Amino acid sequence: MFKALKSRNFKLFFYGQSVSVIGTWLQKTAVSWMVYSITGSVFLLGLATFLSMIPSLFLAPLAGSIIGRYDRHKSMILLQSLAMLQAGALALLIYLKIYNINYILALSLIQGIINSFDMTCRQTMMVDIVDSKEDLPNAVALNSTLTNFARIAGPALAGIILHQYGEDICFIGNFLSYIPVLVSLLLMKIEPHIKATNKLNMLEDFIEGLEYVKKETEMARMLLMLMCSSLFVISFNTLMPVFAKDIFSGNAQTFSWFESAAGIGSILSAIYLANLKTAAKINKIMISATFLLGCSILVLSYSSNLMVALFCMTLSGVGMMGQTSSINIYIQTQSTVNMRSRSISYYMMAYQGMIPVGSLIIGYVSHIIGTRNTVAIQGIICIISVIIYLYYKKQKTVEEVKTCAVTYRNPKN
Repeated sequence: MFKALKSRNFKLFFYGQSVSVIGTWLQKTAVSWMVYSITGSVFLLGLATFLSMIPSLFLAPLAGSIIGRYDRHKSMILLQSLAMLQAGALALLIYLKIYNINYILALSLIQGIINSFDMTCRQTMMVDIVDSKEDLPNAVALNSTLTNFARIAGPALAGIILHQYGEDICFIGNFLSYIPVLVSLLLMKIEPHIKATNKLNMLEDFIEGLEYVKKETEMARMLLMLMCSSLFVISFNTLMPVFAKDIFSGNAQTFSWFESAAGIGSILSAIYLANLKTAAKINKIMISATFLLGCSILVLSYSSNLMVALFCMTLSGVGMMGQTSSINIYIQTQSTVNMRSRSISYYMMAYQGMIPVGSLIIGYVSHIIGTRNTVAIQGIICIISVIIYLYYKKQKTVEEVKTCAVTYRNPKN
C-alpha cells in the first residue's frame, strides 16, 4: 500500500501535505459553519462554496496550458505561498472580529482562483515526484487517502475548536499549516523542467486537448460521468449544515460528525484503491462507486435517525471517493506525457469546476422544494446517470463487435 513512499520526493510531499490538508479542512469547516451561523441563509452558504470553486471551471484550461509549459516544482512553491497569504488574511480578519460576509466571500473567491492552478499543478506533479511510473496509481491513491484522513481529522478537530475556543483558532491553524508543506517543497530535488519554446495559445491548446479527449472515448465517457455527478450530485454536501442544525437540531459538533462520516467512507475507499495491484478494474470500480453514491444519498435524504444519516454519509464517502479517484487514476496512467496536464485540467473542470455551479443550484432549489426533496432528487439523478453510462457503453461494445466481425469477413479491408 505504501510503495510510493519509497520515492524521496513523494515522501516529502506526503508528510508536508499531511499537516496542510488538515489545516485546509479546519478552515473549510469553520467557513461553512460561520457563514450559515451569521446569515442563516442556505443561499449564501451555497454562494461561499460556489466562489471558492467556480474559478476552476474557467481557469482550469488556462492552468493546464501554463502548468505544462513551466517548472511545476517552482509553480507549486509559488502557489502554496499565495495560498498561505490568503489564509493569513482570512485569519487576521476573523481574529479582529470583522465578521463582514462580503470580505469572507471575496477571500473565498481568491482562494478559488489560487486552487484552480494549485490543484492542476499538484496532480500533474505526481509523475515528477515518484521514481517509477508503476508507482503512480499508488501515489494518487495515497494522496487521496491523506486528503480523506484530513477530512476525518479536520472537521472533528474543527468541531472541538469551534465549540471550545472560537473560529479564529481554526483560521490561524490553517495559516500555520502551510509552513510544513513549503519546507517539504524546498527540500525536494527535482530535475529542472525544460521550458516550452512555443508561445502560449490558450484557444489552440484547448481545442487540441478536446480533440485528444474525444479520441480517448473511455476517458471522455468517464469525464462526462464525473461532470454529471459534480453538477447534480456531489454538491449535496453543501446542505449538510442544514441537516446538522435544522433537521437534527444539532450544533457545530454535529456538523463535524457529518463531515467526518463522509471522510471515513472516503478513506476506506482510498485505501482499497491504494492496494490495487493493477488499474484493470478501474472502470468497474467507477460504475459501482457511482451507483453506491446515488443509493446512499437517496436514503440519507429521508432518514429520521441521526445514526442512519451518518451511516449513509459514510457510504456516500465510499462512493464519491471511489468515483473521483478511479477516474483520476485512469487519466494519470492513460494520458500521454504531452497531454497529461491538459487532461488533468479537464478533470478539474468536470470535478472542481462543476461542484460550485451545483452548490448554487441546490441552494436555490432547496428554498423551493425543501432540503430533503432536493437531496432525494440528487440521488435519483446519480442512479440514472449510471444506467445511461452502462447503456452507451454496451452500445459501444456492440459496435466494436460488429466492426471486428466485418473485418474478419473482409480481411482486405
